[in-house]
Amino acid sequence: MRGIVLSQGIVQEKVVTALLTALNGAKQKGQLRTPVWPTVSLDAPKRPEWGDLASTVAMSLAASEQKAPHDIAQIIVDNLSERDQLFDRVEIVRPGFLNLTVKPTLWQEVIRDIARQGRSYGRTDIGKGRRVLVEYVSANPTGPLHVGHGRGAAVGQAVLRLLNAIGYDAVGEYYINDAGRQMKLLGASVYARYQELSGRTATFPEDGYHGSYITAVAQQIKAQLDSVAEKLNPADLEARCRSLAYEMLLGFIREDLRSFGIEIQSWFSEASLLESKAIEQALDELKARELLFHQEGAWWFRASLYGDEKDRVVKKQDGEYTYLASDIAYHHDKLRRGYDLLVNVFGADHHGYVPRMQAVMQAYGHPKERLHVVLVQLVKLLRDGVEVKMSKRTGDFITMREVIDEVGSDAAKFYFLMRDSKTHLEFDLELAKQHSNDNPVYYVQYAHARICSLWRVASERGITRPTASETDLTVLTDPDELGLIKKLAAYPEVLEASALAFEPHRVTYYLQQLAALLHTFYNKHRILPPAGESDIDESAADGLTPGRTAARLVLMGAVQQVIHNGLDVLGLSAPEQMSFTTSHE
Repeated sequence: MRGIVLSQGIVQEKVVTALLTALNGAKQKGQLRTPVWPTVSLDAPKRPEWGDLASTVAMSLAASEQKAPHDIAQIIVDNLSERDQLFDRVEIVRPGFLNLTVKPTLWQEVIRDIARQGRSYGRTDIGKGRRVLVEYVSANPTGPLHVGHGRGAAVGQAVLRLLNAIGYDAVGEYYINDAGRQMKLLGASVYARYQELSGRTATFPEDGYHGSYITAVAQQIKAQLDSVAEKLNPADLEARCRSLAYEMLLGFIREDLRSFGIEIQSWFSEASLLESKAIEQALDELKARELLFHQEGAWWFRASLYGDEKDRVVKKQDGEYTYLASDIAYHHDKLRRGYDLLVNVFGADHHGYVPRMQAVMQAYGHPKERLHVVLVQLVKLLRDGVEVKMSKRTGDFITMREVIDEVGSDAAKFYFLMRDSKTHLEFDLELAKQHSNDNPVYYVQYAHARICSLWRVASERGITRPTASETDLTVLTDPDELGLIKKLAAYPEVLEASALAFEPHRVTYYLQQLAALLHTFYNKHRILPPAGESDIDESAADGLTPGRTAARLVLMGAVQQVIHNGLDVLGLSAPEQMSFTTSHE
């Protein structure tokens, strides 16, 4: 009968508990009869004057109770035993909204809660005991990572960290496509350029890789191969070109990811599936279940049985496996490793691949929801509003490394995470480098650095940083102070919702809102007394007494902690110093 609490914030928990207690009290009196209460969730009303929190629980009970929502809401209000302790105002708005204005003393407890929990504030254990494998990037090792891969890397890492933050045991994995046609084309392309660099005529493969980086790779390989080239036949020489190019390009990928602050915990080789006969074994298992059939010389997977638009070839007439066959074996391996949830971060061009992979889940006896796919849309790079199409370095596509080198890892990551990954992203390189309020990542990090500057100024003035447990916080009644606290109280819910929806942009959006409130407060209200004054009376500007100074400093500490926590969960740093001029302390 308890219901489900969606938010982990201390205020929301107390309010939800009070509502559930009221519902249970009404049931004991025979006023309500629903066997199991629905989810009790809280939202912020659209207008501040309507209250702090709103609940629609009365409307969700209308059908089961066969009563008007307004009447159910009145029953709930009549049974709120802690009404006077928790609320300044409780209103029923037709058809049955409960608008709740919480007492300031309850909001002030949020600050102490943040101080107690520190870096753990917002984190939960709702995913405890469940293992998740997040596959992300997984670019073919046939060239440098481009800017689109950068967005996928940022999103994948953020999803991974968010899941860990709410208690899941999440691991990141890179699937290396080191087998099949693309690797053959890589070897043929590098071999052709090697021949040209050696002064010999070469036929470049029609579908080969034409990027200038192929020539650069061939130049480095040439130094290694020249001494043994005469001893090798053309086929062996091309194989050596392929092997060396693969190792070199995969090394570049690893290095680029490290420069982006991303450490992949597990690297899984497609070639290992072939060597271990895993593909053959996975397909044999499907054959045994009569989920493969032979037609026109090829083997087909009955994907249409599980919602895919058509059946799919897994083994072609020439005996070669398709990409789907490798993916079937790979996901079969993931499942055998005991992961409860598989998360794949794919480019949006793979959207058609989702139903066939969910069909694979079902073919192996699992619900399709055991695989969740996060789609990542394209990135359009701009410079002062004008699209940048070509790389200065390679003359081809813009690489991820170029963006990182130009704007920095934090700025690149924040921009990649600013919008829903399913939507297209415009990334202005010049704006990302600005130290101004127009630059979102600077705006958020500056808020953290600004509070760090406050501690330095306070120390210089001989003001000791107060602790939340020993400070009277009841003086924090100004609407701007309460506005900051209410935003801090929302962080646990934002974090949890972002993780469960696999949507990191919810956290970046929240951080921008919190930073905006902080900067507005900082520019409007004095926090420290003027230099040289340790005590000021009640008539001072902004009513700044020593007690209020202490309370505001504790509030600033809470804001700093939440910004730090939010940046950290996204894989971003929280600088303590930035190039700005302090003027308002």
